[in-house]
Amino acid sequence: MRGGKFMSEQNRGDLYAETGDKGRLGVMDRYFHITERGSTFGREIRGGLATFFAMSYIIVLNPLIIGASTDSTGNYLGGGSEPNLPAVAAATSLISGLMTILMGVVGKFPMAVSSSLGLSAFITYGLVVLPGMTWADAMGLVVIEGVILLILVLTGFRSAIFNAVPGALKTAISVGIGLFIALIGMVNAGFIQNHGGTGLELGTGGSLFGWPMVVFLVALFALFAMWSAHVRGAILYSIIGAAVLAITLESVLSIGPAEGADGEENEYGWGLTVPTLDQDWFAMPDFSLLGEFDLLGSWQNVGIVAATLAVFTLLLANFFDLLGTMVGTSNAGNIKDADGEIPYSRRIMVADTLGTIGGGLGSTSVNSGFIESTVGVGDGARTGLANVVTGVLFMATIVLAPLAAVIPTEAASATLVLVGFLMMQQIVRIDWKDIEMAIPAFMTVVIMPFSYSITNGIGAGFITYVVIKSLRGKFKDVHPLMYVTAAMFVVYFISGPLQDAIGSS
Repeated sequence: MRGGKFMSEQNRGDLYAETGDKGRLGVMDRYFHITERGSTFGREIRGGLATFFAMSYIIVLNPLIIGASTDSTGNYLGGGSEPNLPAVAAATSLISGLMTILMGVVGKFPMAVSSSLGLSAFITYGLVVLPGMTWADAMGLVVIEGVILLILVLTGFRSAIFNAVPGALKTAISVGIGLFIALIGMVNAGFIQNHGGTGLELGTGGSLFGWPMVVFLVALFALFAMWSAHVRGAILYSIIGAAVLAITLESVLSIGPAEGADGEENEYGWGLTVPTLDQDWFAMPDFSLLGEFDLLGSWQNVGIVAATLAVFTLLLANFFDLLGTMVGTSNAGNIKDADGEIPYSRRIMVADTLGTIGGGLGSTSVNSGFIESTVGVGDGARTGLANVVTGVLFMATIVLAPLAAVIPTEAASATLVLVGFLMMQQIVRIDWKDIEMAIPAFMTVVIMPFSYSITNGIGAGFITYVVIKSLRGKFKDVHPLMYVTAAMFVVYFISGPLQDAIGSS
C-alpha cells in the first residue's frame, strides 16, 4: 500500500516514472525511503516548506512566553533585569532547526521538533514562580527530564507503554488532536475567541469583522476549494497566497497590530505578526542563552520533593505529548510498515528525547514533536527529508528572523483547520457500539480541545478505560502497564494542589 513500508511493483514503477528514476534509487532516496513510502523529492520539499510556515510562529511566540516573564527572584530568562527576546528567538530558531534535522536524519520521520507551548507555559507560570526557583534551575530540570526519558526509551519502557495502548484509544488520540489543532487554528486567527465569563464565542462579540479575519476566511475557503479539487501543494499555496494578500492589505490600509507598543488595543488588528516588508532583514544572532542551565540548583533552592514533582510533571506531559503527536502524524500520512506499526519508532523517540535535552541546554524549554507537522504531511511529506527542509529554514531564521515574522498567523491558521478535518475522518475506525471502548475514546477526543491539552485528553481516556474495565471485573483485559500509566496520570492531575501543599509547608 502507498504510505506503507512495502509497495507493489506496479506502484513502485509508477513512482519511478513520476520522479524520473529509470530503476536506480539514489542514496538519499534509499536512506529516507522516499519511494517506498509513496512520496517524491518534490513532495518532501513542499511538505517541509508547509510545515515550516505552519509552525514558524513559534519563533515569535516562544520568546513572548518564556522570555517576557520573571522567575521567583525577579530576573528574566538569561538572568537579566530586562527581557532579552532576540536572544530567546535566536536560541529557539537554532535548537528547533538542529533538533528537527536530527529527527529527520535519525528518525526518518516528518515530525518537526520545537519548543512545546504547553510545557513552556507550565515552566513559566507553574515552575519558575516557585519560591527560590530560577530560570537556570528550571532549564536544568528540563535536561534531567530529557535524560530520564532517554533511559526509558533505550530500556524499551516507553515503547512498551505505547504498545500497551488499545488500538481504539490510539485512534481517539489522533481524532482528539485533530479537533485540538483545528481549535488552535481558529483561536490563532481570532475566528474563535475566549471572552472570559462568556467562554468561547465566534469572533468579537459574536461577529466577524476586520481585514485579518478576511485573510483567514479567504485562505480557509480557498484551501477547501483547492483540496476538494485535489490540487497538489494546496496547503503551501494557501499560506503563500494569504501572506501576499495580508502584506498588500497592510501596506495599503496600515491595519497595525491588535495591541500597540503603548498598550492601546485594536480589536481588528493583526493577532501576533504584522505582515510588512518594511524591516531590517539581517540581524546578528545573540546566543547568550546557550548553556544557561543549572542541574542541581533547583534541588537546593526549592527542595528535593518539589523538584522531583516538577520533573515528574514534565516527564509525564512530554512522554504522552510525543505519543499523541507521533500517532497523529503517522495516521495523517498512513506512515506505517507492513505490520501496521510506525517505522523506526524507537529512533523517533530517541530523537525526541534528545530534542528535550537540547531544549534545556539551549534554554528554550522542552523541545518535542510539533503537531503542526501534520500540515506538511497533509501536503505530501512522508519521510525525514521534509524535516531536513524544515530544519534548514529554521536555521535560516537565525539571521533572517524577519522572514518568519512576515507571515501572519491569520494566513497560516487555515491549514490547521483543514488538517483537523483530515484527522477527524479517522473517527470511523472506532467501534462506537463497544461502549467499554467508546466512552474512553470519547473522553480522549473531547478533553483535548476542551482543556487545550493533548496530555490531558490522553490521561482522561486512559483513566476512564481502566476504571470501566476494573469496575466491570475485567481486570485481565487491561495491560498491566495501563494500570501503572493511569495511576501516574492521577498523580499528574493532582500535581497542582500537591505543589501548593509542598510550597506552603
